[in-house]
Order: sequence, then C-alpha cells, then structure tokens
Amino acid sequence: QVQLVESGGGLVQAGGSLRLSCATSARTFSNYAMGWFRQAPGKEREFVAALSSSGDSTYYTDSVKGRFTISRDNAKNTVYLQMNSLKPEDTAAYYCAARIRGGASMIRRMYDYWGQGTQVTVSS
Repeated sequence: QVQLVESGGGLVQAGGSLRLSCATSARTFSNYAMGWFRQAPGKEREFVAALSSSGDSTYYTDSVKGRFTISRDNAKNTVYLQMNSLKPEDTAAYYCAARIRGGASMIRRMYDYWGQGTQVTVSS
C-alpha cells in the first residue's frame, strides 16, 4: 500500500501563489509517474498536471499552462505543484496520485494510489 499525503493548500487572493507538496514513504517512489488532479464542488475530478518517473516529461491541462509547474524530488520522495497567478476558478480540492507502472497520464483511472486531498481557495 502506498500512502500519499498532500499539504500546502490554503486561502489565497487572486494573483497569488501556493506550492502544494505530496509526500510518500514508498521506497520505489522514483519509479512512479505522478499526477495532480482537482475537484471543485459539484464537478468531476479533473486532470491538472502529470510528471514521468524521471521528471523529463510533463503534461498540463490547458487552463494551467504557464501558471502551474509540477516537479519532483526523488531524494525526498515528494512531488510538488507550484501554482502562480491563481484565479478563483482554480478553487478546488487538489489530489496527488501515483501510477506504479507506466508513464505519466492525464487519465484518472490510470493511477493506482491517491492522497486525501488539500483544499485550495482563491478569493477574487
């Protein structure tokens, strides 16, 4: 069982920044592709960003390109989501996910493990 723990969410004004972290104790973290998804009230969980195990390949949904950056530190078993120029429409619970086998994916069902989520609220 792989446990993922997100942190870094909070309340921020539009235009501000937050950095989300997702930590795991899994020894083979460096082999996992990682993703960030978000879910706003009344909406389905949607893809935000994904990162290959090596960190060489990244993917973003169009609405966050140029504002969000996904990265990882395999020595710390942690993946990050740096969020800049935040907008009210970015308000959601943010979840990190791990894919044990295979590359980074934008598809939710491709991921094997999920964190509990961290809330991001952007005020206008």
